[in-house]
Amino acid sequence: MVSCNPITKPMLNDTPKKESILFTIATNLTFWVLIAIVFGVLLGHFQPQTGQEMKIVGDSFIQLVKIFIGPIIFLTIVLGIAGIGDLKKVGRIGIKALIYFEIVTTLALAIGVVAAYIIQPGKIDKSGLDIQDASKYTSATSAEFNWLEFFLNNFTLQVLVVAIICGILLNYYSKRQKVVDVLYIVSKYVFKALKIVMYLAPLGAFGGMAYTVGKFGLHTLIPLGKLMLTVYVTMAIFIFVILGSILRYYKISIWDFIKYLKAELLIVLGTSSSEPALPNLMNKLEKMGCSKSVVGLVVPTGYSFNLDGTAIYLSMAIIFLAQLYNVELSFMEILTIIGLLMITSKGAAGVTGSGFIVLASTLTAIHKIPLEGLAFLLGVDKFMSEARAITNFIGNGVAAIVISKNENEFVDPENPMDLD
Repeated sequence: MVSCNPITKPMLNDTPKKESILFTIATNLTFWVLIAIVFGVLLGHFQPQTGQEMKIVGDSFIQLVKIFIGPIIFLTIVLGIAGIGDLKKVGRIGIKALIYFEIVTTLALAIGVVAAYIIQPGKIDKSGLDIQDASKYTSATSAEFNWLEFFLNNFTLQVLVVAIICGILLNYYSKRQKVVDVLYIVSKYVFKALKIVMYLAPLGAFGGMAYTVGKFGLHTLIPLGKLMLTVYVTMAIFIFVILGSILRYYKISIWDFIKYLKAELLIVLGTSSSEPALPNLMNKLEKMGCSKSVVGLVVPTGYSFNLDGTAIYLSMAIIFLAQLYNVELSFMEILTIIGLLMITSKGAAGVTGSGFIVLASTLTAIHKIPLEGLAFLLGVDKFMSEARAITNFIGNGVAAIVISKNENEFVDPENPMDLD
């Protein structure tokens, strides 16, 4: 871990140091993303109509970054598998990742249920809540989870499968090294282009935050403030206690890891989506010491199967609605809810509004909590999506570190958290 060396000798002239600090701040992407988020909140609050019009700015940035997601996942996985050479090892990494995802996601679901029962965010008067139309979600319910539909709607998963197949076939190609050399050059230029695009991140964060606040308004937070507070506190506990303990086992500080990803986390916060930060996460994990093969296999898969923040929110939302309608759930019914969400939560990736469809299908399956309750969550859901996205993002980073360490595929750099 990085240790802070104490300053042992005072500066004779601190003017250059001050100029250096100002220059560093002025050229720091994290600083400008934070400023953009603040201005986005202010615009959305004081000029709601104008704030809503900024949606195109945030969406355009996300779509621009999404252009890079496919090529980066493809190149990283193909080069990673080609670099491993041992296809049995590729399969072993994939199986370990899926087992880890299921264990941690199930733990997240259980934590969401426990926290909701302890804090009881649903013990409020629902007569004063903002009710919105939830029919488009409740009408799309299905008691069965459709894996084919999930795959067809998940671009990241499609690229992952194609890349794995290409990586495997490349291992049997006689001129494999020539192809690998070309792909390495292409990968280098793709990441350079992405670095240029990321300078637009402040605009994306500004547009996303201005639209959210302008559309839903800060006033909507007050009636469901207890639920929001419960969600944020629970996810913070999950990150610092559960994920922190996992990293501590491997002698890595969760605080240092978060500081290392601070620019990406602010982008996730501003856009309410972890997708724009996916390419940078993969790049930084490799710089940190994780092998390209592990990062390429674990992170894209995790974006579909390792949704810790989403799992916490889904389990907590169901208990919240049960409390709101004074519905008593038995222990077996709670276990049934967790079991259903273990499967259906995987369908909450990559499609806008899919989280509500998952909630609706789960409520339909247990036949005790009114589907209309989803209407109470619509207005405030957008403000909780940041917590979900950030938790999912950090969780996938931790997963890559865990699998890399477990596979002895982690090379400790000299200053692991100081790399840019």
